[in-house]
Amino acid sequence: MALPSARSTLWSVSLLMVLFAAAVRSNIIFDDDPLQPVTTDKTVSVGGTVTLTCTVPESDNSSLQWSNTAQQTLYFGEKRALRDNRIQLHRSTPTELSITIAEVQMSDEGEYTCSIFTMPVRTARATVTVLGVPGEPQILGFENAVPEGGKVTLTCTSTGSKPPAKLHWYRGDMELEGHSNVVETVPDNPTYNVSSELTLEVSRSDDKALITCAVDHPSLAPGDKRSERALRVLYSPDVRITPESNLPREGEKFYLQCVGNGNPEPTSYRWEKKDGELPPLAKADGAFLRFEMLNKSDNGVYLCEANNGIGHNLGEYTLLVQDAADNIADPTAMSTSSGVDHAVIGGVVAVIVFILLCLLIVLGRYLIRHKGTYLTHEAKGSDDAPDADTAIINAEGGHSGAEDKKEYFI
Repeated sequence: MALPSARSTLWSVSLLMVLFAAAVRSNIIFDDDPLQPVTTDKTVSVGGTVTLTCTVPESDNSSLQWSNTAQQTLYFGEKRALRDNRIQLHRSTPTELSITIAEVQMSDEGEYTCSIFTMPVRTARATVTVLGVPGEPQILGFENAVPEGGKVTLTCTSTGSKPPAKLHWYRGDMELEGHSNVVETVPDNPTYNVSSELTLEVSRSDDKALITCAVDHPSLAPGDKRSERALRVLYSPDVRITPESNLPREGEKFYLQCVGNGNPEPTSYRWEKKDGELPPLAKADGAFLRFEMLNKSDNGVYLCEANNGIGHNLGEYTLLVQDAADNIADPTAMSTSSGVDHAVIGGVVAVIVFILLCLLIVLGRYLIRHKGTYLTHEAKGSDDAPDADTAIINAEGGHSGAEDKKEYFI
C-alpha cells in the first residue's frame, strides 16, 4: 500500500509544478497579491528608444530583475548584468525597476521578463514590438513623355516596412485608385517590400501635373514620406495669330505673329492668304508675317499652320487696313481729341467770365464816382447867394438851367 501512496504524492507534486509553470507562462496576476510585478507591452520604431517599466504594489525588500528575450539578465536592481551600452537604468526603487533600450533594432523584438525573487518567484512579461520604418517611396515610369491619348503605367515601391506599409496615389489633392498593393517578404529579414501600380490615360491637361505616391504606416505621421513627379505629355499645338496693333494703318509697317502652344514647341510655321497669294510686300519670317508697307489690297484672311512633330494646327486672322487719315476708327484718338476740346472750351469760358466780372467792377466804380461829382457841382456857388433866385443863377448849368428852375406866382 505504501508504493501507491508514494506514486500518488509524486503525481500531485508534478501536477502542482505544471500548474505553477502554466500560471507563470500565462502571466496570471492575482489581484490580492501585493508582490506580483506588473508590466506593459511596448511598440517602438527601428532606431527609436523604448522604456520598460516593472512595478509591484508593495515591497518586501526583494530585488526586481529585467531579462531579455534570450533570458539574459539585463539589470538586477541597480546592478548592470549585461554589457550593452544601449541599455541604461532609468529608475530603481523598492517598488519599481525601469530600463531604457536605445537605437532599437529588429533583433530587440520579443518578450522581456520582469522577476521578483520571493518565495515563490513571481514574474511578468512585456512584449516589445519593433516597427520597421518604410523607406522613401520610389516612382518609376516617368522616363519618357507620353503622347496625348496614350496610357502610362507608374510603379511606386517602398522597402523595409514592418508591418507592410500601404501606398496611396494622388494627382494634386485628389486621390487616385491604383492597383492593389503587392507585398513581398525579404529573405532573412522580418521586413517587407511593398509596391503599387497606377495606370493613367493622359490628355494635354495632364502635362506637368504632379503625381504623388504617399506611404501610410504606423511608424510615420501622415505625409512624412511621399514622392512626387510631374507627368510629361506630348500634344499638338493650339494655334492663334496675334497682330502688332489692333489698328493697322495704310502706309505703316505691320506684322502678325503665329503663337503655337504645344509640347514640344512648334518647330515650323507656314503662312498663306485665304483665297489668294501673300502680298508682294509681305514676308514670312518663321512665326512672323511682316508687312513693309500696308495697303488696302492687303485686306483678307491670313492663315498660319504650326507643326511640332506631334501634330499641326491652323490659326487665322482677318486683316482690315484703315486709312492713314481716318481718325474715326481710332477710339483712342477720338477720346484724346474730345478731351482736348473740352479743356479748351473750359479755358475760354473761364476767361470770358473773368473779363465780365472785371468790367462790372470798373463800371460800378465809375458810376459811383460820376454821381458824387454831379451832386457836388450842382451845389457850387449857392452858398454866397443873397436869395434863392441868385443861387439858382450862380449854380453850374447856366441861365437856361436857372430859367427852368424859376417859379412864377400870379
